[in-house]
Amino acid sequence: MKKTLAIISYSLETVKIYYEQIKSLFADNVDVIKFCVDDEEIKRGITADIVLIPSYNALNKIRKYIKNRAEIIFVNRTISKSGFDKIMSIPKGTEVMLLDESLEMSKQMISVLYQIGIRHIDLIPGSIQERIDIKNRILIVLGQSKNIPNEANKVINIGSSLIDINTIIDLGIKLKLDHILNRQNIKKSYKEIITANVGLSEILIKTNRFESQLDILLQVIDDGVIAINSKGLIFSYNESAKRILGFRNEEVIDRDGIKLFPQIPFEYALRKIKSVKERLVKINGDDVVVSVDTITHSGKIYGAVAIIRRFSEAERKQHKLRAQLIGKGHKAKYKFDDIIGESEEIRKCKDIARRMSKSNSSILITGESGTGKELFAHAMHNSSKRRDYQFVAVNCGALPESLLESELFGYEEGAFTGARRGGKPGLFELAHRGTLFLDEIGEMPLKLQMRLLRVLQEREVMRIGGDRLINVDIRLIAATNRDLKKMVKKGEFREDLYYRLNVLPLKIPPLRKRLQDIFPLINQIKKEFNSDFKFTEKAKQALITHNWRGNVRELRNYIEYLVNLNIKEVDIDDLPIELEVSLKDEVFDREEKRLTEKFIDSIGKNIKKYIFVLEELDKSFVEKKRIGRRSICLKAKERGIFVSEQEVRNILINLEKFLMVEIFRGRSGTVITEYGRRVLRYIQKG
Repeated sequence: MKKTLAIISYSLETVKIYYEQIKSLFADNVDVIKFCVDDEEIKRGITADIVLIPSYNALNKIRKYIKNRAEIIFVNRTISKSGFDKIMSIPKGTEVMLLDESLEMSKQMISVLYQIGIRHIDLIPGSIQERIDIKNRILIVLGQSKNIPNEANKVINIGSSLIDINTIIDLGIKLKLDHILNRQNIKKSYKEIITANVGLSEILIKTNRFESQLDILLQVIDDGVIAINSKGLIFSYNESAKRILGFRNEEVIDRDGIKLFPQIPFEYALRKIKSVKERLVKINGDDVVVSVDTITHSGKIYGAVAIIRRFSEAERKQHKLRAQLIGKGHKAKYKFDDIIGESEEIRKCKDIARRMSKSNSSILITGESGTGKELFAHAMHNSSKRRDYQFVAVNCGALPESLLESELFGYEEGAFTGARRGGKPGLFELAHRGTLFLDEIGEMPLKLQMRLLRVLQEREVMRIGGDRLINVDIRLIAATNRDLKKMVKKGEFREDLYYRLNVLPLKIPPLRKRLQDIFPLINQIKKEFNSDFKFTEKAKQALITHNWRGNVRELRNYIEYLVNLNIKEVDIDDLPIELEVSLKDEVFDREEKRLTEKFIDSIGKNIKKYIFVLEELDKSFVEKKRIGRRSICLKAKERGIFVSEQEVRNILINLEKFLMVEIFRGRSGTVITEYGRRVLRYIQKG
């Protein structure tokens, strides 16, 4: 909305001069009303946002007529270059009276003349409104030729006074039109003005020279430039930005850049006072790379500048080249067609995974060991929009913490002893625009979990020993065979990271829940080994009834074993020993099988400790003795096995829950049951 400016002075001529100056600068961007101090019209009231007034005395006369809370600006005046030359031609030592609209204004103008370098004559203040003896005097007048007395010896008219540059700038700021002044060379436009503010004049000359050079630079560079002030309003928008974004200057200048271009991280940069480097965003359907830097000085923020460029075909080729340079190992090998199975469980799982592939959200794949979690990760990448970029996989459980950190985040030269010259990019950087697959995420140390969470939140990574943030655009797929919820409760896995990863959960069914897929899988594996043997009915039944704790991986191992036997027909006796013994129906009845599987699933990685405790209980049973937890701990110490008395106590309680032992009160000890002895033999052979 345009603001209103009231110009007030003692004479209409001066008011008109000021009006012309202001209009030549601000054109129709301001409404101007004009008054003389003694006009009757002024008594009706002055309604304006800003009042431009010549002196304090003038303000006292008209103060009561100002209706609203207008801002007051006192005019700093000066003279033209031609007027300055006329005064300089007056002989040195001459006494001259300067006649102005009031005595106060005359004194003010004399101060200005002394300041701009007129010191060779003696200046005496005078007013056209007061009776002063001017007989035989030399007079300097400021354009008021009609009111000059005839008694004067000589009259030198230096023309009307002009608004000085510092008042013009003050007006521009208060009218919120300083951006218009920024686009003009004020000093050049008013080269005939002699300003009293020499310092400001020099600054304007240098600033305008700099801005002129900057404008030329902004128009010729290929990158688009958009600059906003601290309020978010756009004040600079070059030709390249117009070409990239498609908006015309008049559509963006003085508009809210944060709202107009929400994809550009202006708000983040202003709020965090932090630069954003090389972020890939979509604007009007085009991929655009944007960097934003803040404009700050002495701790105060003045705005931000965005540099934008199209994500070109050349950059796409660079990504392909990078994929070749970092090796073929960073390419997804499998597609959904490679996942064999016609069961309802696997078809449903593949359907969900296909739909998840279209998203950019993080995926958490869970399932038992050997179910094919990595196979699904490959397939999901190849079915996503990122399929033309890298698929980078890392096993979080296969590397020690320090090595895993340097692999994921990379490092700068000299970051640690043995660091490669020139540094090394991390897997996050290598996976830029592609997919990062973190297998066995449950094995990641807590320290690295925190760093991973930050990358997922900020999409920025810092190398070890580095001091700059690198923007990364990755899609994260994590996988685990562990129960992360239980790990969160135990404090072994960060809760915030769990929820950040578990945006799209995918559970892969175990092989025992998709039994109809066993023989299609066997046929596919036989083709891979170029083998063609058959199974007897007993062998087929044994394969169907097996619990397949190792899932597809275990099945593949068995088929590879049978391929190497080089026999045409496989009977139950030809099957691997673990398979045959564990599956014979006489070992467990149906309920015992269910209970045994549940027990094995619950103990997880502690299976060796359970076997040790069961073995000691079994020896005591044969010797017809009872054994307590202290005795078990002593036996463990003798065999070099570290297990605390509290752990033994918990193991015994759990074994009793699964009907494998019977605990007697006091010092009577614990006795293994017959079922417990059969479970021991089963897990010893498995």
